[in-house]
Amino acid sequence: MTAIVAHAAPARWWHSRAVIRFMRHHLALLGIAMITLLVLACAIGPYVLPYDSLHIDLRARFAPPLTGNHYLGTDPLGRDLAVRLLMAGRVSLAVGFSAMLLSTLIGTLIGVTAGYRGGWVGAALMRTVDGFLSYPSIFLVLALAATLRPSPAMITVIIAVTSWMETARIVEAEVRSLREREFVQAARMVGLRRAHIMFREILPNAMGPIIVAASLAVARAILLEAYISFLGYGIQPPLPSWGNMLNGAQQYLASAPWLAIIPGAAITMAVTSFNFIGDGLRDALDVRNDHI
Repeated sequence: MTAIVAHAAPARWWHSRAVIRFMRHHLALLGIAMITLLVLACAIGPYVLPYDSLHIDLRARFAPPLTGNHYLGTDPLGRDLAVRLLMAGRVSLAVGFSAMLLSTLIGTLIGVTAGYRGGWVGAALMRTVDGFLSYPSIFLVLALAATLRPSPAMITVIIAVTSWMETARIVEAEVRSLREREFVQAARMVGLRRAHIMFREILPNAMGPIIVAASLAVARAILLEAYISFLGYGIQPPLPSWGNMLNGAQQYLASAPWLAIIPGAAITMAVTSFNFIGDGLRDALDVRNDHI
């Protein structure tokens, strides 16, 4: 008689409990839909709209929304607000994502090192984190932005080097709780190098909190860029960003309120979307919800 061996089908990632919990989080799904729509609009929209972001038509100054082909109106120079909004979105979203990646990398490296090494090395690193946290980050951001030449790359670096501390604290606490687990002890016993244990054994098991912190860091970076650009120390015209569009609109709040409402709504949409996604990821990756 021929024995028939049944092989269980490998589990698919979309069938995991974390994904199922995330799919049940309606606000997180709404956040993904909104940010996807925003990214696609910023990527494709400027090629579809009939105007260039630098095209000036003084005869069309302060045109309100839905005026002819100016779907969102025009600014004080007669430039089309819709195309400028989408071009500004490219800059603001690029700064947000890039600053998140850089700050997460810095915070993760410091957190893993401090959490695994402990002793005087860990203490020195975490006291450095405390020192940065004790100083209001917005003042440090503004001081650096006022001193250095403002450009998208420089603003990204400034935001990243003033925003990594929360990630470092989260990673350090997570690594400290993992470093005495059985799989780490086994890795030490077989003689694996310290770097291998830190980044190949421990770090993958700490990715949940890092992913959540990274999703929230994008929203914080977008807000910081808008804040310093609104104050005149960030992205400089004629390159548009949502922050400097608000800066240029503040003197026209009474006569042309759409100049401020439209970029403000874009910032709100982006930040709210990433916060919704972060909340969904936090609930989905929380091991205490495994029974759900």
